[in-house]
Amino acid sequence: MTPFIAEILGTMLMILLGNGVVANVVLKGTKGNNSGWIVISTAWGFAVFVGVAVAGPISGAHLNPIVTLGLALIGKFAWSQVASYILAQFIGAMLGAFLVWLSHKDHFAATEDEGGKLACFCTGPAIRNYSSNLMSEIIATFVLIFVIFYIAGPELIMTSDTGAAIGLGTVGALPVAILVWVIGLSLGGTTGYAINPARDLGPRMMHAILPIKGGSDWGYAWVPIVGPVIGSCLAAILYMLLL
Repeated sequence: MTPFIAEILGTMLMILLGNGVVANVVLKGTKGNNSGWIVISTAWGFAVFVGVAVAGPISGAHLNPIVTLGLALIGKFAWSQVASYILAQFIGAMLGAFLVWLSHKDHFAATEDEGGKLACFCTGPAIRNYSSNLMSEIIATFVLIFVIFYIAGPELIMTSDTGAAIGLGTVGALPVAILVWVIGLSLGGTTGYAINPARDLGPRMMHAILPIKGGSDWGYAWVPIVGPVIGSCLAAILYMLLL
């Protein structure tokens, strides 16, 4: 398996399980309906664990353009590989979102709440205030990337001769899962903690393509892209200053 395929598969599994739990909680008639935010946050953490465990030994399991960007900014990932990793992550996110729809097709049809159906694909703010929403995504992503740098450590974040990451692997799967879990429980209630542009934009695009009633809220779509980019850059700057 190549790093490109590993990133596709890891991201696909992460989105299938992460957005899958949202579908299980919010869609009408599922056995997990109305089970709440703790269920969503917990399953998202373990969804990350699954993705990292599968992709980690091959690609370093970035699964997130912001992780790829952050590692490149601190000189621990080859810039020549950044575009291919991000492309793979978007492909994987779109495939995962499609599988969520396919597995919950009857429940999407039975659900009238258009906002709830959109939430099975992408994030949205609890209170729509773009400056506050942007700050929430910046802070949550800063925590994610800054802590990942320390979880991985300088001896684990390396690049191979081909520029492919030999990074977190299964060593970092559980710590990263716990990190995402606590971010969701502590900081996720304001915006749904995208902290990953591929996780948000890829499925949002699938929502627009698939036969699902309701808009895709493109007016908000820039927040879970710009916020994580800023948060990742700030985390990289602070990490380098502290070296």
